[in-house]
Amino acid sequence: MLTAIYTAVGELVGQGADKISFPVIAERAGVNPTTLYRRWPDVNALLEDVAIAALTRDGESVPDTGSLEQDLTDWANIIAGDITRPERARYLRAMVAARVDLVTNCAVTDARHEQAAQMTRRASERGEQTPTVQQILDHIVAPLYYNVIFALPLDDDHPRRLVRDVLAMTR
Repeated sequence: MLTAIYTAVGELVGQGADKISFPVIAERAGVNPTTLYRRWPDVNALLEDVAIAALTRDGESVPDTGSLEQDLTDWANIIAGDITRPERARYLRAMVAARVDLVTNCAVTDARHEQAAQMTRRASERGEQTPTVQQILDHIVAPLYYNVIFALPLDDDHPRRLVRDVLAMTR
């Protein structure tokens, strides 16, 4: 059932639907609207859940190679590989286009924040110098998403260059 709901939301967002509501989603997913009202307080909460599912790999363990540089490089490559897949890129662009109001927090950013924090904690425990989690988000994650949102090229070496740039900030 959850897959049908998420798929329905993805299709509606991808088609640029003007009005995404619980009844519209429910009809597309083949479920009763009550199912949606019971699980989510509003459509925005459902959109956030779908965004996390579509734009992060829930439960995915972050790399643990013993080196922060390699962990961040592997992680950035995983993110880049995932969000550049055509269906993910379309969904990401549609989600951004559907946003009208500024938000105080973003579930996708929260998930990436926790992943980056986990890697920097481990690196600190090993005695490595680490950038801040915010530096990682601003200088590795954000540029990857930016390139995808604006359909700019993202070559295979781009994630590694971003990692090297952010690590240079710690020296």
